[in-house]
Amino acid sequence: MNESFDPRLTRIPLSNGSGFIPVLGFGTLIPDAAETRISTRYAIEAGFRHFDCAERYQNEREVGEALQAELAAGGIARSDIFVTTKLWNTNHRPERVEPAFEASLKRLGLEYLDLYLIHTPFAFQPGDEQDPRDENGNVLYDHGVTLLDTWRAMESLVDRGRCRAIGLSDITLNELLPIYESARIKPAVVQVEAHPYLPETELLDFCREKGIVLLAFAPLGHGVRPGPLDDGVVSAIAARVGKTPAQVLLAWAVQRGTALLTTPKTAARAKENFNISVLPEDAFDEINRIETRQRLNPVVTTGVPGFIARG
Repeated sequence: MNESFDPRLTRIPLSNGSGFIPVLGFGTLIPDAAETRISTRYAIEAGFRHFDCAERYQNEREVGEALQAELAAGGIARSDIFVTTKLWNTNHRPERVEPAFEASLKRLGLEYLDLYLIHTPFAFQPGDEQDPRDENGNVLYDHGVTLLDTWRAMESLVDRGRCRAIGLSDITLNELLPIYESARIKPAVVQVEAHPYLPETELLDFCREKGIVLLAFAPLGHGVRPGPLDDGVVSAIAARVGKTPAQVLLAWAVQRGTALLTTPKTAARAKENFNISVLPEDAFDEINRIETRQRLNPVVTTGVPGFIARG
């Protein structure tokens, strides 16, 4: 298995028949507005065609501006790109789902979304404050709505034709199972932290069985050092195959059947993250045998994503 593959042509079909998701995605968690625009442009120029956004990131407008500029220039068509965004925790009440969706769509400047995700399975107190807290700094959760209530409102978006597929993010297998079993429209994608230190093997096996795409965020370990990028096994493989540790980790993620997200902020890094090729089978197996286990983002226990500064 030493032949190269072109990531631009590597896509996974969505189970609802709405299309294909490119395996290499650009994550837009970038705090600075100007940097968001230019990094998105670099990603497009490098070949990325999947753009993962979120209401929570507070930069959908900037991502949309970068996408619209490229669309207007004629280099890409809307059908060439796959755009995801996410419903934030304060909008879980069914009556808030469609307005939140429409607001995201307007900020992005798009007529439809390819994928809409519930950002986390936690409902926060509804309102305009994204991070509602009490006087002691504790998150104010909303116990008056269930995840299934929110999911049914998500299904209605698909019925109306403005959103082609729906899914969930930052969810465990135990939380996913009852939604999957009760859903009229099954989740097409589940987005979770996944890398060699957190392979999420059981969840991946379930997704494979049910035709759900597992979309891995932090495939490079959020850049935390030391972390997967510094792992001795990964470094040795990188030297052996003439690739960077980042390219090795991304190739491993693709070869195990996941789609993935990275957030390169420079043109050089975007090209590096896109220029991956198949790992030899023995190298792939070596990474599978890494025993270190570490979750880097605590969002699955609180609903508050790590690595997003609170305003």
